[in-house]
Amino acid sequence: MLTLDLTNAPRWHDLASGVRVQLRPLSTALMVATRSDPAVEAVPEDASDEERAVAFAKALARRAVLAWEGIGDADGNVIEPSPDTIDALLDVWPIFEAFQLTYVSKGLLLEQEKNASAPSPNGPSAGASATAKPVRKPARTARRG
Repeated sequence: MLTLDLTNAPRWHDLASGVRVQLRPLSTALMVATRSDPAVEAVPEDASDEERAVAFAKALARRAVLAWEGIGDADGNVIEPSPDTIDALLDVWPIFEAFQLTYVSKGLLLEQEKNASAPSPNGPSAGASATAKPVRKPARTARRG
């Protein structure tokens, strides 16, 4: 069952030990705006999927991050979220992975659930039947000695 959160309130997400971010809800408007972000559109057509994922995640995070805790500069001073600091945060591999798993993947999982609800009645595999047949091995004969 799909549960709708009608409050549309931001939520805190733990990304690493002592690091958490407050994020806007992952909405259609947020995803559409991110897809048309100049940084996402500037990704070359021959870019790898990984390069596209990083560009998209950073653009999404720049729109979604409202606040954070446990993030500071090299001198230990607390720093506030900004486009540059958000990009720098996502350059840390474990943080990027956690952001993808705890935030971005929720939208992707919902899309998968929608797509997996029923097999398509048409298309190239519609009405297809199995053509492979089991191969029978010849019976072993007793060896005469």
